[in-house]
Amino acid sequence: MRRDSRDSRDRGSLTLMLIVLMVALLALAGLVLDGGRKLDATEKAYAIAQEAARAGAGQVNTSAAYRSGTFKVDIPQALAAARAYLASAGYRGSVSASGNQIRVTVHVIEPTEVLSLIGIKTLKSKGSAVASLVTGVTGPGS
Repeated sequence: MRRDSRDSRDRGSLTLMLIVLMVALLALAGLVLDGGRKLDATEKAYAIAQEAARAGAGQVNTSAAYRSGTFKVDIPQALAAARAYLASAGYRGSVSASGNQIRVTVHVIEPTEVLSLIGIKTLKSKGSAVASLVTGVTGPGS
């Protein structure tokens, strides 16, 4: 029995193809799983920024409110309240104020599960929100 020389040239080609397909499937799984984690981290960043901004915008300067009847944000207390919320949630971010508005930007860093195999160790997401102190009844036409 004589073997055909073509058989020896094709030997191992299936193994190489399977390795390439496995790498491609692993990369696809990483994009799906860690992509979902990225979306979740972005949603979390926006939610934390919104809550921190609300915590800051709710800090009313009570002495001015009692004196004049106008409600204004107590800026130092508002900044402290927003920063305290971020600290209690375990995240870092920037907090600023302008008038009766508090702006918060949060950065969330999540570790990857599958993409770490190809060197991507973390996913970074950013969320920001602005909250304003509103007093009285608001609605259409007001």
